[in-house]
Amino acid sequence: MSSPVSPAAAPEAPDRTPGRERRYDIDLLRVLCTAAVVLVHASAEFIDAGHRTSGVLGDTAGRFAVPVFFAMAGWAALSGAPVGDETRLLSRLGRILRPMAVWTALYLLCAYLTGHSGIGAEAASALFGSVEAAFHLWYLYAYVPLLLLLGVLVLVVRRRALPLRALTLLVAFAVAPALAGDVREITGWAPPGWGWSVPLSTVVYAVAGAALLAAPRLGPRALWAAGAAVAFAALAVYQLTVRHPAAYGGVAVAAVTFAVLGTAAGVRVPERVRPLVARLSDASFGTYLVHLLWVRLLVGPVATRLPDGPWAPAALAVAAVAAAGASFAVSVLWGRPAWRKWLG
Repeated sequence: MSSPVSPAAAPEAPDRTPGRERRYDIDLLRVLCTAAVVLVHASAEFIDAGHRTSGVLGDTAGRFAVPVFFAMAGWAALSGAPVGDETRLLSRLGRILRPMAVWTALYLLCAYLTGHSGIGAEAASALFGSVEAAFHLWYLYAYVPLLLLLGVLVLVVRRRALPLRALTLLVAFAVAPALAGDVREITGWAPPGWGWSVPLSTVVYAVAGAALLAAPRLGPRALWAAGAAVAFAALAVYQLTVRHPAAYGGVAVAAVTFAVLGTAAGVRVPERVRPLVARLSDASFGTYLVHLLWVRLLVGPVATRLPDGPWAPAALAVAAVAAAGASFAVSVLWGRPAWRKWLG
């Protein structure tokens, strides 16, 4: 197993702390999860176009990605690269919030240029939570307060510090929903829904995932892989017959998530492919931010023009691979630090 200390995290550009060996298994997991997110959104295009079975199966194959990202975030914050001071913590948040703001503006601009109405209202709502033009960014509205919470805990418990600015920000996140309700009662104005929050299931994914990724090998990898196959099959049946999309905090998604983590944790990445995996891992945040444009450009037209028939799964696979490849490619191209700072 690789060394348990590496700053590669999810999904923002990772820290590079001297003396820490890079975890290539987590780099690989990060790349796979980013590609899986592209598959989930490509599958949504197929579902919207009427290819429900193919879309639901594609969604099932990628539904583990978001919980695993939370697990990797927990590992990085608690074990892999815990912050040493408040400045470091706020800097990490800034590396997420800057590209998040830039891409929210870009997606709103694209929506405006393509004739969508209500963009001004959406722009204001983006301060409170995810908006339709950039709906995939909802994840960051949970990811940022999660990192803030875990970072504050590390500083208070490990460093015996009193991070006043971070604590103030954390308290502001916590009281904002109730404050919005009070504003509504007093003024009659209904502010947009508050999206900067962390569900308990997300915290559990982060803490339990951190423990699983930091632990020594737990049982045969083949057994974990078999469990993952069974969990994926159960999730597919659940999504086809009971509920789609399955809740990330649900039993079926949790089973898939932890089975994937158990399978992938500590896997040895061959040395000859490590540079490529590391480069794609560093480009993953930018890929996540830009991929929705490629999904709409490449996958949407395929889904809407594809006639009914057995070729839909193959068409989904090809279109999703094309969108993921294009997204990774452009993110790698803007990989210079000055660009990555603003574009992810």
